[in-house]
Order: sequence, then structure tokens, then C-alpha cells
Amino acid sequence: MPPLKLEVFETPGARSRAQTVVLDSADVEEARLQSYEAGYSAGWEDAAASAKDDQSRIGSELANNLQGLAFTFQEARAHLIKAIQPVLIDLCTRLLPPLAQDVLAPVVLDTIMPLIDDLADTPIHVVLNPVARPAVERLVSQAAGLPLIIQEEPTLGEGQVYLRLGAVEHRIDLDAAISELTRAVHDFFESSEKDAVDG
Repeated sequence: MPPLKLEVFETPGARSRAQTVVLDSADVEEARLQSYEAGYSAGWEDAAASAKDDQSRIGSELANNLQGLAFTFQEARAHLIKAIQPVLIDLCTRLLPPLAQDVLAPVVLDTIMPLIDDLADTPIHVVLNPVARPAVERLVSQAAGLPLIIQEEPTLGEGQVYLRLGAVEHRIDLDAAISELTRAVHDFFESSEKDAVDG
């Protein structure tokens, strides 16, 4: 293959006649490979830089979105807690006390029944508030058929009963359970409000 001849154009002030540069095909191929490698390297560097920029941008956007979601979650949680607070407080203060009165007699009976075999003819002493007496007396005397000695004690709460079986005493205190539950609900809401302020 004959050598390639290229025409050279010089800048003004240089020789006015054109020069011809002669390259053989190996030099042309070498120049072409070097150009290809330089272009490939430049393209690879551009792609890597672009990928790094994209990762940076995506990471920043993700962090912003997560922060927004966390804020939205905290707002939603605060609104939900504020909405259910009156319901739970009413539940503890208005619904549970009458419910405790209704379940007091069955709870007393459930406490007595496992002890019946050990009692023989020993009477069961039941100490309770006068308000709770009718329901407890009716249910326990009907179901157990045991000798009962019921003592009224006005200082006891309406959800408190003491059962004495010889030397053994059992305490049933639904009032304390309701009080603990109410305190736990109040503590939860106080803690949530403090977290919202500190948050």
C-alpha cells in the first residue's frame, strides 16, 4: 500500500508553500489506536463522574425524602395520639368502673371455685363494700352452695373484696387494676406530649 500523503497548512508568516507529510500505514494505525484509547478513557472518566454525581444527587434526594417522611410520621402520630386521648381517658374513668362492678361477682366466684375441695365445711368469709354485696352474694351462694359469712366494710372500694378461708386470705382489687390502667394511660400521653415538644 502506498504511503499516505497529507497536506499541511501553515499559519500566516510561515512559508507560503505547502508541505506534504508522509505517514506509513503503521503510523496511521498507531495514531488511530491512540486516539481511540484517549477517547475511550475520556468517555469512561465522564461516565464515572456522571455516575458519581447521580449517586450523590440520589442520596441527597433520598435523605430529604426520608426526613420528610419521618416528619410526616411524627405529625400523624401526634395527631392520632391527640385524637384517641379523650377516648381512652373516658374508657378508664367512665366505662371501666361500672364494668368492674359487673365482673366483680364472677371474679370472686372464679377465685373461690378452685378452693372448694379443700374447704370441707369451713365457711368462706367475704369482706366487701355494701354496694357490691347483692351481686356477689347472689352469684356465689347460687354457684358454690357453700356456707358464706358476708361482712360489709364501707371503707373498701366497690371493686375490692377480701376472701378469708381459715388462715388463707385472697384479695381481689379491681379498683387498683383500673387505677393502674388509668395512670398508665395518663403517663403514656404525658410522655408522648413531652416527646413531641422535645422532638
